Amino acid sequence: MDSHTDSVQVRRLDVVQTGRRRRWSDDEKLRIVLESLQGPRQASSTARRHGISPSLLFTWRRAFGAERVGASGPLPGFVPAVIIPEERKASAGAPARGRMVIVLASGRQLIVDAEVDATALARVLDVLERR
Repeated sequence: MDSHTDSVQVRRLDVVQTGRRRRWSDDEKLRIVLESLQGPRQASSTARRHGISPSLLFTWRRAFGAERVGASGPLPGFVPAVIIPEERKASAGAPARGRMVIVLASGRQLIVDAEVDATALARVLDVLERR
C-alpha cells in the first residue's frame, strides 16, 4: 500500500501579497540620512522609525557621502591660496620665472618652478600623499 494515497491533497493555494516596493525620492532619502546623523546611535532608531533596514540607510549614507566629522580624519576641502611676490633678481631681459608652494594635507610643503614637468609632479604628489 502506498502512503501517498492516504495523504491529504492541497486543493487551494492562497497568494499572500507582501505589499509593493516603496520608492523614495532623493529629497526623502537625504532628509532621512541627515536625521540619522543628528546624534550618536541614531542610525538604527531612524531606520526603524521610517520602516527601512539599517543596511539600506547606511547605503544611502555612502551614496550621499555623509560621514561623521572626525570619524576618519579631516574632511576634504579647499585651502586658501596665498600668493607671495618673489623678489626679482633676474635682469629685465631674462624670461620671467615663477614658483609654486604646494602644501599637502599632512602639512608638508613642496616648492616647484613654473616650468616643472606636470607628469613628474603628479607622480611625486601621489607618492607623498600615500605616506
